[in-house]
Parts: sequence; C-alpha cells; structure tokens
Amino acid sequence: MKTNKILIIEDEEKIARVLELELTFEGYEAQKALDGLSGLQMFREEDWDLVLLDVMLPGLSGIEVLRRIRTNDENTPVILLTAKASVEDKVSGLDLGANDYITKPFQIEELLARIRAALRLTKHQVKPPIDENWLQVGELKLNETTREVYRKENSIDLTPREFDLLAYMLKNVKIVLNREQILNEVWGYDYFGDTNVVDVYIRYLRNKIDKPYDYSLIHTVRGVGYVLKDMP
Repeated sequence: MKTNKILIIEDEEKIARVLELELTFEGYEAQKALDGLSGLQMFREEDWDLVLLDVMLPGLSGIEVLRRIRTNDENTPVILLTAKASVEDKVSGLDLGANDYITKPFQIEELLARIRAALRLTKHQVKPPIDENWLQVGELKLNETTREVYRKENSIDLTPREFDLLAYMLKNVKIVLNREQILNEVWGYDYFGDTNVVDVYIRYLRNKIDKPYDYSLIHTVRGVGYVLKDMP
C-alpha cells in the first residue's frame, strides 16, 4: 500500500517536530518546512498527498502559500493550522481553496481525524499528469505514452483498437473523417474487411466516453463519417 506523504509548513519548530513524529508514528511519510518560502519550494519539488499549512509564517504567509499552490494545483488537500479564531481568516482560507482548518491549540487525535477525512475524499480522484504526450478536447484527455484516457477525472478503460481510434480522432479534432480514412489510419492499408467495423467501434467508444456524460463528443455527419469536437 502506498504511504501518504504529508508536508508540514509550520514556523514553530517544536510544533512542527511533534507533528512530524506523530504523523510518522501513524504510518505517514512526513517532512517539515519552517517558513513559507522553503515550504512552497518543497511543495513544488515533490509530490505530496496532503499539506498542513500554518497561517502565520515568516517569509510568505500561509494564505499566500495557499494562493500560489492553488494557482497550479487544485487537488492536493490543504489543512490550515491557525492560532486565529476569527471567521474572516477561516473564510478567506477556504475561499482560496483550503480543504479544512483547525485552530491551535488542538488535540492531535482531532487533527489525525481531519487528515484521514481529507485523504478519503481525494484517494479516488484520479489526477492525470500534464505533459506533452496528452491529447485533449474539452474534458476528454488521452496520453499516447501511458495509454491512459480520462473524461473529467474518471479513468476510462479502452481496448487497444478503441484507444487507437480515439487517438486518431483526437489528432483530427473538428475534422470530419470518412470511414475509409479511419480504416486506413487505424486498421491499416492492408485491411480488407467491411467498413462497417468503423461504425461498430464508434459505438463502442460512444458507450464509454459519451453515454455516461452530459453531452457527446463524437458526432455523426450523415453521408460522410464522424467528427470529434467539444460543445460549440
């Protein structure tokens, strides 16, 4: 089982050390940073499953660290640690994308419960990495290297032929493709079967990437073929 990695950004060294020891004892991999700048740098250099973030930090405030984290990462859970009990501070943190907050002084059991809750909410969310190997239209993504496919954040299992067909259509977004083009590019020029195989596999794809969702990406152009496009 994967060990969850937790980053502690807390300027009170004794508190940071206690948190590090407690989390390690609970089976987490924990590391700490004692100011906002080094905490943000550590966050950017590694992959983390959760961040414990103090609001009052030297260098960069916790709220500013949170704002910068959420600029590029909307998914990693962040729990704010704050000595302030004012509603305004809590609301501003939540509005910037914090998942939860806990006010100092707190019981370690309560913090551990909040950590478990935050991790439960995110463990089933798939976070596809972003790199040059992803093809995308709207909320549909396909990675040619890893052969992963997602719509929204849901992973979609495709057969090898279904994957190749979808990849070809994603490389030709908004272009109407006739059956002969699709056969030549996906099945190969030496394929001598019935062109109806294209219709069959289009139906397979639709059942997986369109039918469960609010709108369709694969459209039929009567008398010509098929086109993949996002909503107009």
